[in-house]
Amino acid sequence: MSAGWSPYLDAGETLLWEGRPDARLFLLRKADAMLIPFSIAWGGFAIFWNAGVWSMGAPLFFKLWGLPFLVIGLYMIIGRFFIDQMIRAKTVYALSDRRAFIATSAFGRSMREMTISKHTQLTYLPGNTTTLVLGTPASTRRPNDMRSMGQWHGASGEFAFRAIPDGEAVYRMLRDIQDKDTSA
Repeated sequence: MSAGWSPYLDAGETLLWEGRPDARLFLLRKADAMLIPFSIAWGGFAIFWNAGVWSMGAPLFFKLWGLPFLVIGLYMIIGRFFIDQMIRAKTVYALSDRRAFIATSAFGRSMREMTISKHTQLTYLPGNTTTLVLGTPASTRRPNDMRSMGQWHGASGEFAFRAIPDGEAVYRMLRDIQDKDTSA
């Protein structure tokens, strides 16, 4: 285990696991079932608009008007996968016998922690890689909120170990921590 976690551990607290999310470039999630068709429609129209106004010599206003939509469309089609991969590559998870930690250095350094108790809700989402949500999943809190779609590490307010290859073992560790909790 990495010694980098020792400043964050309390006296007598033991680090049980440390891991990273899967860092493959195109790691698809359920939200992509809606985001991919939408991004292709948005980006396709933006490309069509920009090609049209630039080829027919439209006024400068129309040429400039379409550029932000083109940039957003290109980001949604392909750029978000690269940003996603960069965030996952710079994220580390850890689990102690009392708390869970998420540290990232993608856009500045940040570290989140959550105390694990017998009352902590766990959501196990298996797949090729596993996601473990600690606490209430964002999709449950805000079922109609599109802001949480495609978000990885806390932007939706969710505390989760996303896309971990050893998810079943980590889930078992979390359940063991809950079983040992004696708080009221």
